[in-house]
Amino acid sequence: MQIQIINGPNLNLLGLREPGVYGNSSFNEYFETLKEIFFDIELHCFQSNVEGEIINKIHETGFDYDGIILNAGGYTHTSVAIRDAIKSVKTPVVEVHISNVHAREEFRHQSMISAVCAGVIAGFGLNSYRLAVEAIKMANKTA
Repeated sequence: MQIQIINGPNLNLLGLREPGVYGNSSFNEYFETLKEIFFDIELHCFQSNVEGEIINKIHETGFDYDGIILNAGGYTHTSVAIRDAIKSVKTPVVEVHISNVHAREEFRHQSMISAVCAGVIAGFGLNSYRLAVEAIKMANKTA
């Protein structure tokens, strides 16, 4: 089983950026933990602050991988292009957010991508990614 994690803008600053919202750990530190927990799954990680690079990664992995975990960051609320990329591939995409976006600013309550994702996980800190891996793993067992 192969799962691609795609992180969008500013997520390269986890551990430094707004620790009260996003915590004190970098994603790279947490990714090592994920690989230990899910040693039987081939996990890949990609981060970009550039919308087109995120779309390219969805296209690249969206036909062969068993799942994509996408934290599109601010593009969640603005990107029709990322939405269209998700709709264009066959691999299921799970939308992930570290914070509870519904407990934050009003503009964060609307997602452009939720409707074309297999599911949404938000508000569990970095453990949102672990829950997304579990969801993809379970979905593949029942498929």
